[in-house]
Amino acid sequence: MSTLPFEVGQQASLTKRFGAAEVAAFAGLSEDFNPLHLDPAFAATTPFERPIVHGMLLASLFSGLLGQQLPGKGTVYLGQSLAFKQPVFVGDEVTAEVEIIALRSDKPIITLATRILTSTGAIAVSGEAVVKFG
Repeated sequence: MSTLPFEVGQQASLTKRFGAAEVAAFAGLSEDFNPLHLDPAFAATTPFERPIVHGMLLASLFSGLLGQQLPGKGTVYLGQSLAFKQPVFVGDEVTAEVEIIALRSDKPIITLATRILTSTGAIAVSGEAVVKFG
């Protein structure tokens, strides 16, 4: 039995839209200037046909959720797995979700399912995060 003030099944979410300015800012921070994300003319020549949001920019929403909502302030990331299932286009709205799936009984360690959903409910990114709380 965990002594943490959480339980399996607890969830948190946030909704966000990444526009061209956010994607360009992330490109600068990450040094990922792949034209697939930034150049509509280039993206038009790809199977995506228009610019897509960096997968790691989408995944960065998990950091905000974990550090601000669930578990909350003081959370330290220990690990994160990610699977990129489908693209998110620049300007699309997404919802990031985290859900507690396991609590360690011997340490303040929490495992959470992580998901990015498109506005249609399709899973764009999925994975698991392991965090330490407190």
